[in-house]
Amino acid sequence: MSAPDLHQMGVAELAQAIADKKTSSTEATRHLLARAKQHEALGAYLAVDEEVSLAQARAADARIAAGERTPLLGVPIAHKDIFVTRDFPTTAGSKMLAGYRSPFDATVVARLGQQGAVTLGKLNCDEFAMGSGNDNSAFGPARNPWDPARVPGGSSGGSAAVVAARLAPAVTGTDTGGSIRQPAGFCGVTGIKPTYGRCSRYGMVAFASSLDQAGPLARSAADCATLLTAMAGPDIDRDSTSLDHPAEDYGRLLGTAWGEGRDGASAAQPLKGLRIGIPEEWMNWADDAPTTDQRVSGDVTLQVSGALKQLEALGASLRRIRLPRTEMSIPAYYIIAPAEASSNLSRYDGVKFGHRAAKYDDLLDMYKKSRSEAFGAEVQRRIMIGTYVLSHGYYDAYYLKAQQIRRLIAQDFRAAFAECDLIAGPVAPTVAWKIGELADDPVAAYLADIYTLPASLAGLPCMSVPAGLGATSGLPVGLQLVGDYLKEAELLQVAHALQQATDWHTHAPAGY
Repeated sequence: MSAPDLHQMGVAELAQAIADKKTSSTEATRHLLARAKQHEALGAYLAVDEEVSLAQARAADARIAAGERTPLLGVPIAHKDIFVTRDFPTTAGSKMLAGYRSPFDATVVARLGQQGAVTLGKLNCDEFAMGSGNDNSAFGPARNPWDPARVPGGSSGGSAAVVAARLAPAVTGTDTGGSIRQPAGFCGVTGIKPTYGRCSRYGMVAFASSLDQAGPLARSAADCATLLTAMAGPDIDRDSTSLDHPAEDYGRLLGTAWGEGRDGASAAQPLKGLRIGIPEEWMNWADDAPTTDQRVSGDVTLQVSGALKQLEALGASLRRIRLPRTEMSIPAYYIIAPAEASSNLSRYDGVKFGHRAAKYDDLLDMYKKSRSEAFGAEVQRRIMIGTYVLSHGYYDAYYLKAQQIRRLIAQDFRAAFAECDLIAGPVAPTVAWKIGELADDPVAAYLADIYTLPASLAGLPCMSVPAGLGATSGLPVGLQLVGDYLKEAELLQVAHALQQATDWHTHAPAGY
């Protein structure tokens, strides 16, 4: 097998080629490391260590030679730099943690390593996962392979860019308010945020503890299923928010069509009987004429509508539903998340670990200078907001009210799932914007999260699936699918059925 073919393979194809001795993990790892160096201008990687990666690859080859087989054995992947790792530095995209080395691996990293996955390196992200464009990274922005002048989305922008540019077949990311789905949509790849608590948060640098959740990004739903199978599962001893729910083999479940056993289901219509709800607040669907409100671009409307029609052709039925508190998700999220960030980031004070100012007068001055020097503008903004809404006299007026709205948003979803099996709509109102375009208008970036925030506040599983390229922009558009609690398998089955019938997920940027 020629080396140039290796980066075109997805997880399953590459794992099979390695198992069949058509190539080796060492060869695949060396090839992908060379591609990472070749495309350094994307700014996607923050840390690589060829010696470490190749040592892991050789260990995987030895396991294969001994007759061992797992779906990820020998497959090179990369991790968002929000997961702590022993063999690579962890920065969370911040000067505060520049050069930090963890004494242990995050649970997600450890579980993937146990399955034989090889770590290529750590990936760029918005500082402490706070951002929608990956341009808040202290080490420079990651760039969208479809147009390097544009953002890849955030905060898992480096993760999505690496998959889109064929620098790795799959990666890890985290999603607090859409940070897997939005970059996946902007870069034309597949990403899934599982139910809150499905993947352990142990070793994941905290932003907003009641919202943060790990998940995979890959080219296809099938490859996401393989990674999620390894990543998910209880970790109660180390993460008190971990769900005590047994791990599932999502890859095996893809072999069963969603409609199998249902009346009328067939190979041509595997989604027969599936009820898909289209929220009026996201996209109206009546008389085969989709309409959206003015904030949604024409490219997004057309591509999402085309994907919905394809789901109909596969046997699904579309019905209008209501999520009436969609608009309220933005103020609720941007009170709750900064409040939790203010608490979580208080540990970075220059005393125990992290950046410490070189010159200071006393302890208080050290605190002030260390935090001011090392935290970026967006992180400081959110700390200030969070501290304010948690302060005496404002807690009840802001934070408590936001949590009450969060409960109402979750109730809206409960009512919606009484009428449908899953919910579909846009991932974002627009395609990727230009780097720096929203630098002076952070609120505009916050508003771009309007379709991803509701499911995050409710803790629901959701994913982004490629829906093709915009006719005007030529840039990727993502279809968002939202399921009920612990329905990751159903989401992946529906996405897989869509990808079996279309080729949107196979498109690659020019030059990659």
